[in-house]
Amino acid sequence: MASTGNRILVSLKQLIYFLFSLIAILHGSTDREQYEEILVSASLIPISLNDSANSITLITADDIDNLAIANLSDLLRDLAGFSVSRSGVLGAQTQIRVRGSEANHILVLIDGIEANNSAQNDEFNWGNISASDIERIEVIRGPQSSIYGSDAMSGIINIVTKTSKEKKEAQVFTEYGSFNTTNNGLSIGVKNKKFNARFGISELLTEGENISREGTENDGYEISSMNIKAEWAPSKNLNIIFSGHKRFGMNEYDSDIDFDQLVDDQNNHATFNSSTTGVKMNYVNHKIKNLKHSLFVTKSENKNQDYNDYVIQNVTTSLKDQINFLSSYFWENSSQRSSLLLEHEKEEFTQNGIIYDYGIYGIFDPNQQRKKSSSSLAIEHRGNINENISYAASTRHDENSQFKDGNTSRFELAYTFTNNYRIRSAYGSAIKNPTFTERFGYYTNFIGNPNLRPEKSKNLELGIDFYLNNRYSFAGTFFKSKLENEIDGNSIDPDTSGYTAKNIDGLSKRQGVELSSTTTLNENLKINASYTYVDSIQFKENGYIDEVRRPKNTASATILWQSNKFSLFNLNVRYSDKQIDVVYPGYITLPSYTVLNFGGKFFLNKKLSLNFSLNNLLDEDYEEIYGYSALGFSTNIGIRYKF
Repeated sequence: MASTGNRILVSLKQLIYFLFSLIAILHGSTDREQYEEILVSASLIPISLNDSANSITLITADDIDNLAIANLSDLLRDLAGFSVSRSGVLGAQTQIRVRGSEANHILVLIDGIEANNSAQNDEFNWGNISASDIERIEVIRGPQSSIYGSDAMSGIINIVTKTSKEKKEAQVFTEYGSFNTTNNGLSIGVKNKKFNARFGISELLTEGENISREGTENDGYEISSMNIKAEWAPSKNLNIIFSGHKRFGMNEYDSDIDFDQLVDDQNNHATFNSSTTGVKMNYVNHKIKNLKHSLFVTKSENKNQDYNDYVIQNVTTSLKDQINFLSSYFWENSSQRSSLLLEHEKEEFTQNGIIYDYGIYGIFDPNQQRKKSSSSLAIEHRGNINENISYAASTRHDENSQFKDGNTSRFELAYTFTNNYRIRSAYGSAIKNPTFTERFGYYTNFIGNPNLRPEKSKNLELGIDFYLNNRYSFAGTFFKSKLENEIDGNSIDPDTSGYTAKNIDGLSKRQGVELSSTTTLNENLKINASYTYVDSIQFKENGYIDEVRRPKNTASATILWQSNKFSLFNLNVRYSDKQIDVVYPGYITLPSYTVLNFGGKFFLNKKLSLNFSLNNLLDEDYEEIYGYSALGFSTNIGIRYKF
């Protein structure tokens, strides 16, 4: 009987997946027209959506609020081209891969400030950022190295925090959910003709659930976030913007201590403290209105500490200082534009920890301090041949203190047949320099390799966008890339039998298709859907094998139903195909899974709203990383009040 029930449940999941995928292919609509005037970071100077040939997704504050998302990575799971791997519960290490690339190939910006952590393999830990006080998220797929340099090999994600929209405003929220989870926050702001400022603070606490397959010790999580943003226009030709974002907290975790490839129940925890700050000055000379300048000075800092039974094991810190100067010249009613960027960057990495004596293998001392710097020049031109054809070309030269000079470029071309239909294409090269961790890191049984070479890639994409009556739209993109010198962090060091990093011989190949859509059936019913097929392989010994943690097929659909002006409901389903993971000395296949979520929001009056969510409604038992159990069924309820 149980077997029959399981088969019915599997069939139901397959039917849901098929129906939503069919909707994604047949229909589509985005509110692109209302977004096209929003400027996005797909160029040296922000541009509107229709001026870019990139595959771009905008996530708004309403999207975040309506789905009652606490962690941003859960929202990004629904995007075409994205795959998410989280080692267990909320707050655990979370990686995002775009179009089959590596997790450190995507550059994350907070208000335009680079936020990737140099002390954690140049990755952005998506487990350690909350979804509060965010205005929108700009997702730009495809190589952006010719604009942003090394870390933007597969694209960028720019998280834009909120600014004040009223003369005086304030908002509070509180939420409570399963696993004794609480989420509270407060924001205040002021605005006048010359000045705008907003401050927000939030705290999320949860007791969590056990990450390992066995044992009873729960793995909890704490994060506090603070955000401040201010803009001042002292004159008609000058405005100054300050942005500061800070997050700190703790997450408990388990790890494999007996090297049997399974996570063991342990009393481990890690603390984190991260911040980004920046000041940007924009200047327009009204005597030469076609010429604009900006100066942007930023700093990004990270500190991470690991503990076992409250005894400190390892401390890593990173610091990145950047300064860039940008000049742009416009002509022919701004239909033509050329920009020049000058940039200088300094990075520092420190590691402190316990010195181990491995006898015949030697003594390994993790304590070290490393530095590197780079100076860059980038040039970009954007223009329109006529009303239907737009193009762009950009190139960047990087002089790095540790590697050979790097050169990258990108070309874009888009043709609009009508107001409802256009095709777009892009070709670009990208580079990713080896990280401090890959070159010098030491973690238990991982030894860095200082002789690594930069990764290089060439990328092609072709896309189509279709819109109809502000109700239906469809976006499809074919992408293909070849990666040279891919860095494999799971290679065996012959001297110590531990792990190390090395450049792989041969080319690694990624190709696939992204489909995304939104269908507005009527004023009260909207369906967002996406589907991705990606084939990501790397050369291994005498042939090619699939890359780990990259499912070939992923799909997502969300139904938004506003039954009346007082209530809004959402039903979300996510499907992830089977994928392989490393289990030394070989690989293991993780099964496919489908997760169903349901939520709602009630508008009690213009200022007060109530929301709830039922997550993993079918209590799906699955793993995104081998040995790390994902969260089961959970609930959440919250209230928000705007003064």
